[in-house]
Amino acid sequence: MSPSASGKEKLRQSTASDPIAMLGRTQRTDYTWRSPIQPPTRAKRRGITESPQHVSEILSPELPDNPDPARARITAAWSRDETEAVNELLVEASFAPAEREQVLAAASDLVARIRAKADNQSAVESFMREYDLSSEEGVLLMCVAEALLRVPDAETADKLIRDKLGDANWKKHVGASESLFVNASTWGLMLTGELVQLAEETRSNFVGALRRLVGRAGEPVIRLAVRQAMRIMGHQFVMGRTIKEAQDRSAQKANAGYRYSYDMLGEAALTRADAERYMQAYRDAISALGKRGPWPDVLEAPSISVKLSAIHPRYDVANRARVHAELIPRVLELAQLARTNAIGMTVDAEEADRLELSLDVIGAVFVDASLEGWNGFGLAVQAYQKRAPFVIDWLADVARKCGRRWCVRLVKGAYWDSEIKRAQELGLGGYPVFTRKPNTDVSYLACAKQMFEAGAELIYPQFATHNAHTIAAIHHYARNRPYEYQRLHGMGGDLYAEVIGAQNLDVPCRVYAPVGSHEDLLPYLVRRLLENGANTSFVNRAVDENVPIRDLVADPCELVRQLAAKPHPRIPQPIALFGEQRKNSMGVNLANDNELKALAESVNAGRKPWLAEPLVPGSMPGGEAREVTDPADRRRVIGHSRSADVGVLEKALANAVVAHDGWNALPAVSRAKILEHAADLLEARRGEFIALCVREAGKTMSAAIAEVREAADFCRYYAAMARKLFAHPEILPGPTGESNELFLHGRGVFVCISPWNFPLAIFMGQVAAALAAGNSVIAKPADQTTLIGHAAVKLLHEAGIPEDVLQFVPCKGSVLGNSLLTKAEVAGVCFTGSTETAWTINRTLAARNSSIAALIAETGGQNALIADSSALPEQLVKDVCASAFDSAGQRCSAARVLFVQDDIADKVIGMLKGAMAELVMGDPGLLSTDVGPVIDAASHKVLSEHAARMDREATLIGEVASSAATANGTFFAPRAYEIPRLDILHKEVFGPILHVLRWKADQLDEVIDQINATGYGLTLGIHSRINDTIQHIVKRSKVGNCYVNRNQIGAVVGVQPFGGENLSGTGPKAGGPHYLLRFATERTVTINTTAAGGNASLLTLSE
Repeated sequence: MSPSASGKEKLRQSTASDPIAMLGRTQRTDYTWRSPIQPPTRAKRRGITESPQHVSEILSPELPDNPDPARARITAAWSRDETEAVNELLVEASFAPAEREQVLAAASDLVARIRAKADNQSAVESFMREYDLSSEEGVLLMCVAEALLRVPDAETADKLIRDKLGDANWKKHVGASESLFVNASTWGLMLTGELVQLAEETRSNFVGALRRLVGRAGEPVIRLAVRQAMRIMGHQFVMGRTIKEAQDRSAQKANAGYRYSYDMLGEAALTRADAERYMQAYRDAISALGKRGPWPDVLEAPSISVKLSAIHPRYDVANRARVHAELIPRVLELAQLARTNAIGMTVDAEEADRLELSLDVIGAVFVDASLEGWNGFGLAVQAYQKRAPFVIDWLADVARKCGRRWCVRLVKGAYWDSEIKRAQELGLGGYPVFTRKPNTDVSYLACAKQMFEAGAELIYPQFATHNAHTIAAIHHYARNRPYEYQRLHGMGGDLYAEVIGAQNLDVPCRVYAPVGSHEDLLPYLVRRLLENGANTSFVNRAVDENVPIRDLVADPCELVRQLAAKPHPRIPQPIALFGEQRKNSMGVNLANDNELKALAESVNAGRKPWLAEPLVPGSMPGGEAREVTDPADRRRVIGHSRSADVGVLEKALANAVVAHDGWNALPAVSRAKILEHAADLLEARRGEFIALCVREAGKTMSAAIAEVREAADFCRYYAAMARKLFAHPEILPGPTGESNELFLHGRGVFVCISPWNFPLAIFMGQVAAALAAGNSVIAKPADQTTLIGHAAVKLLHEAGIPEDVLQFVPCKGSVLGNSLLTKAEVAGVCFTGSTETAWTINRTLAARNSSIAALIAETGGQNALIADSSALPEQLVKDVCASAFDSAGQRCSAARVLFVQDDIADKVIGMLKGAMAELVMGDPGLLSTDVGPVIDAASHKVLSEHAARMDREATLIGEVASSAATANGTFFAPRAYEIPRLDILHKEVFGPILHVLRWKADQLDEVIDQINATGYGLTLGIHSRINDTIQHIVKRSKVGNCYVNRNQIGAVVGVQPFGGENLSGTGPKAGGPHYLLRFATERTVTINTTAAGGNASLLTLSE
């Protein structure tokens, strides 16, 4: 019986009742691979052959075919209930009492033998035990070591040393280990690679010695020392700098007892050139491995490990058709080469959202006729994913139909923390991974048992583990069936010395052996050290005599069985991220085909001829309705809009004045409930609002989903703040016999003027804040996005906002300004838009000679990103592309200027050009589109004029390709220019144009001064590994939102309150704890409680 059998039956039943899953029951009589989507040509991928009518369908043209039942069950298990999953896995993984005792005894014996030889532990293992990743010093050493190998200039490297090595408690490590390596490394004196004996004086005052050393010899000495330490560390974890060096080393002494799987180190490809370079490295490695043959069979031969993200720059679900068309042939080429050279090939596992896309690719290659007779192809399966048992079922099904065998490497998984964060950020329905490590351990054992039960003719099991209990348990499951263990080079050598060989368990072990330069080692090394040095790690605790052996080899099934709650109690579900305050907004997992198809159905069902007109009780809409067209294709009419005239505006104001008192008197809790109901309605009908954002505002799918989520977040957050601030008066201190209370009330009538770039989120955010505070609202949308505003107001009315409390007035800004804003009855204006318009509004309000109105304005920005040479170029370029080009650069927070340190500028600019070449501009309703249109012809004209000037005065770095698919819309191709100085930019350019400047290491303050001198202060990005540099920039920069080592867009409500200073706005920040206060007026009430005759509370005071 396979793991989770009862759970799988439930999933079968659930797919039978689910219409989307039912479509997955595609029956195939043969197993010739059919790609779920027909691979397009590059021209077709960019939309050249699509008709306007066809691409008006949102998402549908790129949906995959329906999968077979085994694949459908994988998708259905994406984020299944953790308690249910773990309970089923426990049934499969658990041993009978007598068997459990046999396993524990075998595991205990392994540990006892390791400890008996602990004195012979290698120097590097001693170092890692002393500086595990649970110590501050261990983390600092890794930070220094990682960044130093990346930093090209000495000045920044020395700053980094001062930053990381200055004040940590190194003293406690000196003499704490018997290993000279530990003490010498601590002191950082390995200039020649030889260990240095420490003087007694140094041992007794290490911190002083370190500071004297830095003072006398300077950071360059330490820099050289740490580089040398890293070379030694690199030797521990990297098999060789080249494949030949790695092969030679694998044949030496004790290494010769192992099998090997070679991994060519490197980052995921960002550009075509990156992908081709890695592809060639794999070709060369396979050919080099083949020359060392022959071997008795493919299992005894070495193998190559391949990362799909290394050989394709757009390996993600959004580019599914392109991945099928381009990546399948690449992987097949490598597999054919491995077959020719009689070696094995394994595709490494990566992030959870790529799992099913990888199965498309791997499945297509596995069944290819050219691989007939070769059983060396396989993949890694991650046990921490809830889908793992269903993946194994699918693999067995494919192998059975194809008549071949997989090699399956079972791993626990290396991206756990990022998977948890991603699910929380995206508001997913659950986690794809288990939230407790012991749950993963149970899953691993259940999957191991399932792999054996599939049969040796279908799956050759390979178990990657450094845990003695796991080794013993798998050996017990095996019952003499063929399998192998796998371990990482540099880890678990002592453990496996007690496993391999006829005198031990006599089971082969394959070493996962990285190959590459020390620079390429770093991301891999940090993951290994995090695993190896974590204080829960078996490797870290195996030789710790303070840990009882039976505790170390405890059966995870018994540990998990005793847990009161199977999910981790301190890791809330994504929807509960914000605790009792509010729900997290509901996102969409676009990598889950079930959710993607359901979204496509709801979005397309929501499309209709939309209408926008004034919503003002007692008024009659007049005037002709104008056509509203799609900015991606102006031939497509999506609705009609009718504007409010002055008479309608005056009626709206009269209504609002009368309605205010009643709404303000409504308890804040009641107002909050209405806004929360509006958020629920918005999520229930998100299909229509996503369609509106795509077709009226030109938003890409991911941006449209984020827009709906942000609008819901605003409603819930301001509801929560209304409860906190408005529900009860604040009791103020004072003398006995007197009560003092502070009450908050709405100011009166608020006019909310929102922009077209966030026509739902900012529109609803402004309106919800004003309503939560007790104001009546007149809402004016941007001219370009009236349909979205109209739909939002209708939804708020349905949620319970009275029609006279919230009114909708689509009209020209000049009409509103010359009529409504001149009226004394307007108590406040909330505005998002240009700085120039904010000045005009401010002057209009000030000229009224009436009560002083509140103005809340969020305006423009000349947003910069500063990167020093310690920045990781790959991450920097990813974040720059997102910050500058997402939403066609039409974000208030978008990066307009990149300041990159000269020492890495050439590399970064080259990578930026290559990454831009991979971007696709086209119909925003397609998931594969990266960049949609700009909002209208006027915006396009401004951008085109600026680009023409930059063509004359600057150097073009790159420009995204256009195609026939963009011919009928207002598309402006994103581009990047290198400019000589900042002052050639006279104002914010609101669109996808990035300006790049170089700066030298000693010019940081000049860069900050230039940015401050623009007068704007909205967002700033910083990419640096040096805390002192980061803190210095943050302290001196006059900006509202600073983002460090990430992109600078996508502020989350209540998490990153958004708003600038100086020319960028008035504050307070939207989505922040102080925002509602600006919409309120304060009143205090003081009561003399003794006026009725004495202070009873004081007279009756007890002792």
